[in-house]
Amino acid sequence: MIHDATAMHFDFRLEVDGVLKSWAVPKGPSRDPHDRRLAMPTEDHPLEYREFEGVIAEGEYGAGTVIVWDEGTYRNLSTDRDGHDVPFADALDSGHASFRLYGHKLHGGYSLTRIRSDRAGQREAWLLVKHADADASTDGTPAPTRARSARTGHTLKQAAEAAGGAS
Repeated sequence: MIHDATAMHFDFRLEVDGVLKSWAVPKGPSRDPHDRRLAMPTEDHPLEYREFEGVIAEGEYGAGTVIVWDEGTYRNLSTDRDGHDVPFADALDSGHASFRLYGHKLHGGYSLTRIRSDRAGQREAWLLVKHADADASTDGTPAPTRARSARTGHTLKQAAEAAGGAS
């Protein structure tokens, strides 16, 4: 999702154990394995948020315009040091999860790695990194204001207009 809230960012969400685990990715996910993208965890969201596109009213949490920039499925690739599969929720809890995306726009392997725990007054922080695989590319992430929804084809401005607001 692209979210034009207090600060424009991409919402990166993965379904885990019946909720959407969520990270705010200021520069958006990259297809270039050399890019390390900061991913700040946000609150878990209900599954119904997968399809939300429109305007969150001023004064509410996350106020601003939202479009579904990409959607699809993923497969857990997380393993322990001996190569045994690790459940995705456990991989996240341990601070490193690998997965393969099957989206409309994003494809291939990615990893989320915790780089800072939530302590000493600092917020938890993660890195989102593309694996060097056949789906890697040096194409940059599109400008959020020009990007189009995978669901409707709308830009942020068009989504705001359709909802009767302005972005």
